[in-house]
Amino acid sequence: MGSLLLNLRFCKPLSSVRFSLLPFSNSFQKVQLKPLKPNKPRLFRCFGSSQPVIDNKTFTKTDGDKSATPSSQLWLYNTMTRKKELFKSKVEGKIGMYVCGVTAYDLSHIGHARVYVTFDVLYRYLKHLGYQVCYVRNFTDVDDKIIARANELGEDPISLSRRYCEEFHQDMEYLHCLPPSVEPRVSDHMPQIIDMIKQIIDNGFAYRVEGDVYFSVDKFPEYGKLSGRKLEDNRAGERVAVDSRKKNPADFALWKSAKEGEPFWESPWGPGRPGWHIECSAMSAAYLGYSFDIHGGGMDLVFPHHENEIAQSCAACNHSNISYWIHNGFVTIDSEKMSKSLGNFFTIRQVIELYHPLALRLFLIGTHYQSPINYSVLQLESASERIFYIYQVPQHRISPSYLNHPNIVKHEDISIGKDSVPPDTVISIDKFHNDFVASMSDDLHTPVVLAALSDPLKTINDLLHTRKGKKQAKRLESLTALEKTIRNVLTVLGLMPTSYSEVLQQLREKALKRAKLTEDHVLLKIEERNVARKNKDYEKSDAIRKDLAAVGVALMDSPEGTAWRPALPLAFQEQQVATS
Repeated sequence: MGSLLLNLRFCKPLSSVRFSLLPFSNSFQKVQLKPLKPNKPRLFRCFGSSQPVIDNKTFTKTDGDKSATPSSQLWLYNTMTRKKELFKSKVEGKIGMYVCGVTAYDLSHIGHARVYVTFDVLYRYLKHLGYQVCYVRNFTDVDDKIIARANELGEDPISLSRRYCEEFHQDMEYLHCLPPSVEPRVSDHMPQIIDMIKQIIDNGFAYRVEGDVYFSVDKFPEYGKLSGRKLEDNRAGERVAVDSRKKNPADFALWKSAKEGEPFWESPWGPGRPGWHIECSAMSAAYLGYSFDIHGGGMDLVFPHHENEIAQSCAACNHSNISYWIHNGFVTIDSEKMSKSLGNFFTIRQVIELYHPLALRLFLIGTHYQSPINYSVLQLESASERIFYIYQVPQHRISPSYLNHPNIVKHEDISIGKDSVPPDTVISIDKFHNDFVASMSDDLHTPVVLAALSDPLKTINDLLHTRKGKKQAKRLESLTALEKTIRNVLTVLGLMPTSYSEVLQQLREKALKRAKLTEDHVLLKIEERNVARKNKDYEKSDAIRKDLAAVGVALMDSPEGTAWRPALPLAFQEQQVATS
């Protein structure tokens, strides 16, 4: 840090959090804050009642706590250093992770879905490795965009935002994203935000202008270290208002004075509301302290949001330090970033109207999280076909009594009998498990894991359907061990359904909806085809098969009869071949 940071007088704790609903009326009366008790420490229990978190100082490993020791190394790409680094938590076995949440003024689009699926996979894998994770993901419910949308709809801004927060929760549930440990909202954290702004002003990094407070980027020599931008290249940009009163065009608002018709809170600088960037700095410090392990979000947040967060937090506390900055790539359409501001977005609800949410999740993790991913119907159709196969193969009956057999032992969370499973199966399981660990520990390389699923799925398919497989010794034992291996991996990826049969039926229903068919119509066509085959009218039989295949319905003949499954429509199959 520069010499300006060496003389800071604190890092004093921010005031304690009080959760309450804000009583706005239609006239947007001011919100009265309860008197603060500045000497009262913050107390949060992200790690359970026996492990309180107070300014990150109680992140300590208890004696004999073997479960807190991670089971594998993990390498993550750090945006700050621009390279992959071996992950090491600040406190052994415990992790603090903050991910910037949505600004809740509309339904979330699949660009948002990618962010939160990405960090859900990271969250799940860290827990799989044995870490205790305090995962904080905020809601921005006080913002210019929310106010503009509320005025457009004639609705109270806080009520509007609450409604869309609930819609977001529903979307996350659809996508199998685990809830975070803590989910703070800006409107509940005004005392903490005001406290941090006070600290920044006291340290000489901010200035007042007629009720507004601006951060002075010139006072922070390291501004730009995350994004790699030089200070002279910066200018007013997204959510950084152009204002001739600012000392530098890149200076950004910490506090905005009240405007007519907008909600406001009392502060030492007069009535107003916080700027966007200060909100996350204050909430992350409130729950994780000034120094924690992981801060994440979409690539679009690197500048200005995360750059400004770093400046603010360091200006408030010279001990501020986040070990790993992690960012996911964009979802693009025709090589252009998908965003609400550009108007080229699809909401999660629009997509899952025709495609299963787990197919959307598979599509999102089918590309490495750092790379851009191009949204297309072909990609979603391919993901739908793939996930149907993944769930269809292990859907077999296994005797519950076998799972309780005394000869079953634990092997990396997978039940395998010591002497029950053939050596070839054990080798196959070990290889898949090693591929899984190696790929996930190499910066969450989920596409490689998904590709590696092919081998155990093929082995199960052979055991179930081929003549040789049906005759294999200890076939049931092999099926059980393989299915449990796959289940373990699908759980970490967030792809494990509560019921294979239930999700398979849902995938069929989505396929029928896309094809504009009913199952009764498909069954009628199957019967017509059976009659044609019986009459040796193979031209008609082939025509029926081809007509159904054209809309994504594949027919499968077996000694038991003809069944159907969702498949890639013929036009997309041809497109896939042409682009491969």
